[in-house]
Amino acid sequence: MALNGEGDIVGTSKANKKKDRPSGCWMKLSFIGSCGFLKSKLSTSGKNKSIVSGNASSSRNINDGVEMQFSSNLRRFSFSELKSVTRNFKADSIIGEGGFGIVFKGWLSQVRSSSSSGMIPVAVKTLNQDGLQGHKEWLAEVTYLGELAHPNLVKLIGYCIEGYQRLLVYEFMPRGSLENHLFRRSLPLPWSLRIKIVYGAAKGLAYLHEEAEKKVIFRDFKTSNILLDSDYNAKLSDFGLAKDGPEGDLTHVSTRVMGTYGYAAPEYVMTGHLTAKSDVYSFGVVLLELVTGRKAMDKSRPHWEHNLVEWARPLMMDRRKFYKLMDPRLHGHFSKRAASRAIHIANRCLSRDPKVRPLMTQVVQALSPLLEFNETAVSASPSFQIIQSSAANPHPTNIASSSSTPPPPPAAAAASSSSRSLPTSPFCPLYALPSPNTPNNNH
Repeated sequence: MALNGEGDIVGTSKANKKKDRPSGCWMKLSFIGSCGFLKSKLSTSGKNKSIVSGNASSSRNINDGVEMQFSSNLRRFSFSELKSVTRNFKADSIIGEGGFGIVFKGWLSQVRSSSSSGMIPVAVKTLNQDGLQGHKEWLAEVTYLGELAHPNLVKLIGYCIEGYQRLLVYEFMPRGSLENHLFRRSLPLPWSLRIKIVYGAAKGLAYLHEEAEKKVIFRDFKTSNILLDSDYNAKLSDFGLAKDGPEGDLTHVSTRVMGTYGYAAPEYVMTGHLTAKSDVYSFGVVLLELVTGRKAMDKSRPHWEHNLVEWARPLMMDRRKFYKLMDPRLHGHFSKRAASRAIHIANRCLSRDPKVRPLMTQVVQALSPLLEFNETAVSASPSFQIIQSSAANPHPTNIASSSSTPPPPPAAAAASSSSRSLPTSPFCPLYALPSPNTPNNNH
């Protein structure tokens, strides 16, 4: 098992060591400048450079002679059509790039009626022609998004498979990713929008796990894979690592370990046994990121705060430390009751025992009432003022107002709690979630 340059897990489970698996690392969609091994050819024809080469001799056809059948819901584009949609793949049309390839913004002609037509924005994702893993992820996207349809899943409009070219055409999401809004924008997301976004993302996962005709495990749930439309409605994107859920009497799927450190469930990383509860754990991490404003993994912080979950566990066990978990950029503008219940839900999703974690439908039901709470400012609270002061001055000299002893490292905090005996969260839920003592036969 290894970690690539993007923080992604690449490994092989014990159950699959004997299976034929492609080697090499993979990376997920990220923003410009973050990909180190992308090898698309750049022409130098003036200011607007063309990124995608049409020279068939530069790469082999991955599936020569193989006719692929995809959903009739998808439109098949020719490569020349997508060249026109993206203005010949000009550099100034790029909106993202990663190991899969480059993502361009384009404009697609759409017939509205027999007498009128219009242009709609789309996102066109290209395949990194040098990567076999990229082709597998491309195939997974077409397969899943061609059949699945839900308001909280990004819509795949069509695809291109022409010679060695592999491209995907999606609806354009004007607000970009949750990761951008949470960690890269100067203005913080208001509390009400955070709850709206995580609620929509929860509904998307619940659909995959329990409502789709064939159950699906997303396997790579994280902030960068949650896209936002103009009204901040969340939609899950990037199904390249998705897997069919277990069928019949099977309790899990044994698979190569792939995902992102900080988000991947610990039992999946250790055993390669994938279940829907693996996604529930990842959801808990994202919910915790929204509450705290911290990244799942952040090496810029003190070593005991690198891993968000391990740093937050002892705080989630103590109601008196409630404010230490809250994002200081909110400046107290959040509902205390809603925040307390969101922390409780996150704590249950992050249970070390996967059987204790709730189903995503239960999470949706628990989050729903939180949408109704007003953003009551709690900045006048003395406790909040102390926390804000500590955040502004992380190394205070006044011992009376702040302890000089740093928090224990994650290992020490984890040692105080058995992986099979998780203490009950002090934060009371608004909607009942399964208790640790409730039998759960779901995988």
